[in-house]
Amino acid sequence: MKPVIAIIGRPNVGKSTLFNRLAERNKAIVIDQPGATRDRNYAEATWLGKPYTLIDTGGFEPNSTERILIQMREQTGLAIEEADIIVFLLDAREGLTASDKEIAKMLRQIKKPVFYTINKIDGQKHEPLALEFYELGIEKLYPISAQHGAGVAELLDSMVAHLPAGDEESVGEDERIKIAVIGKPNVGKSSLINKILGFERTIVNPLPGTTRDAIDTPFELNDRKYILIDTAGIRRKSRVSLTLEKYSVVHALKTINRCDIALLIIDAQEEITEQDAKIAGLAYEKGSACIVVVNKWDILKKDNATIGIHVKNIKDKLKFLDFAPIITVSALTGQRVARIFKLIDTAYEQYTKRINTGELNRIVRDIVEKNPPPRHQNKANGFSYITQVSIKPPTFIFFVREPKAIHFSYERFLANQLRERFGFAHAPIRIFFKRKSV
Repeated sequence: MKPVIAIIGRPNVGKSTLFNRLAERNKAIVIDQPGATRDRNYAEATWLGKPYTLIDTGGFEPNSTERILIQMREQTGLAIEEADIIVFLLDAREGLTASDKEIAKMLRQIKKPVFYTINKIDGQKHEPLALEFYELGIEKLYPISAQHGAGVAELLDSMVAHLPAGDEESVGEDERIKIAVIGKPNVGKSSLINKILGFERTIVNPLPGTTRDAIDTPFELNDRKYILIDTAGIRRKSRVSLTLEKYSVVHALKTINRCDIALLIIDAQEEITEQDAKIAGLAYEKGSACIVVVNKWDILKKDNATIGIHVKNIKDKLKFLDFAPIITVSALTGQRVARIFKLIDTAYEQYTKRINTGELNRIVRDIVEKNPPPRHQNKANGFSYITQVSIKPPTFIFFVREPKAIHFSYERFLANQLRERFGFAHAPIRIFFKRKSV
């Protein structure tokens, strides 16, 4: 595995801003409000040709008794255990606090390189603010501005010099199957991830909206490599009142945009809602392969007809996801959770399948001969050539005399035929019609 660097510190000292700068992308929520980052957040980064994994953490309050802050503290502890190097970020504007001293005392007991980094030194006039932190008894402090980048290169130079050798054969993000766990708040997304991974990877709290950032976890199962992404629960726009939740929704949408497979989590105790359909629609519009996961199945009172009723209800309400397999699970007990990965592997195989152009044209011509497209202006409107132009999702272009004359119902017929003839039963398909050259 690549070496790991964890950024820790009190809430609102600029950890997510530094995380985004080091990761060279706006991946974590950055907002001037304490507690915006609650879970550990991962990104791959490189400096001077040396790759490493970066972890952003929630605010560390050593003495808080509030439950969510206790959980955030526990998550930070896990990040410290995982890390090879720790960046302890402090706030120059607020000065040295009692909490900072408690954290520093704890870090002295850890036999890992710790970089004491003083943030918000945004110019020469702020440089004297760093002097107070020498009270911690640290020989080397790193004054930086995470927002503007001052001092960050020196910090990185020092850190990479301490990085242990990583595994040169470690698999990058693009080589893993990216799985986004999506759904309304409080349907059990984080609980399902914890059950899959077998440990407390993300905070599980009965309050809706606990997961705010999109949280990435690379892992392996049966010699296959995945990245599991836990997203913030997507609420109705009318219910997104806090600025922070608006940021969370944006990040959930961005997460869908970078996944291969979307696990749509639905609560078995509830009817399919308009919000479920909207969330599913986001994944469909992006072109992700989808699996509908009906959670909390253990709580439901069931008889022989229950599963059939649920499947029919899902298919009726989510007609556009007719290709998506449906599985009932319990994240609490683990019932059928392992079977999800058989569906993921099958869906991904189809999602990345390419069809030989010659075979594609031969079979499509056979299909079209048996059921030709409607005539246009009393002339045949057949296809001259068909090609698959991409995967993820499988995308096909049909060259035709008049593209606008192809009705949606015939396009749906072609998609169904492609699924049946070429084994795309669980993959979304995109079809485009282009005017053939004369």
